[in-house]
Amino acid sequence: MDSEMEVHNGGCHCKSVRWRVQAPPGVVVWQCNCSNCSMRGNTSFIVPSGRFELLGDCKQFLATYTFGTHTAQHTFCKVCGITSFYIPRSNPDGIAVTFRCVDPGTLTHVEIKYYDGRNWESYYDQSSIASCSKVQIEGSV
Repeated sequence: MDSEMEVHNGGCHCKSVRWRVQAPPGVVVWQCNCSNCSMRGNTSFIVPSGRFELLGDCKQFLATYTFGTHTAQHTFCKVCGITSFYIPRSNPDGIAVTFRCVDPGTLTHVEIKYYDGRNWESYYDQSSIASCSKVQIEGSV
């Protein structure tokens, strides 16, 4: 994908939760089939947490759901129920941004990869998902 960064704004359906994220204009999104993601239809891209910022006073509108290992922090809007971002189990140092919650106009390309969350432990090591929340140093391979 592109190495240039773009500022993307987004949030939940009712706009009580708003954020901005720095990510390329073209992103790789992960469609997970774990019990939570498959029920919500969540498909997200992952960024280092330092590239994500909540805007205004929207923290008051957030609630969090955890299950299983309680590593993933599934945040959602208390008003409309939309999960526009969350902290994923695969990348607890990052933020998973629901790509459909990005405001129109800044994402130019979306590549979908599948993550076998139903077989999380065996799939994690063979996927490249862990690298998504690491800051890439320009010029490094």
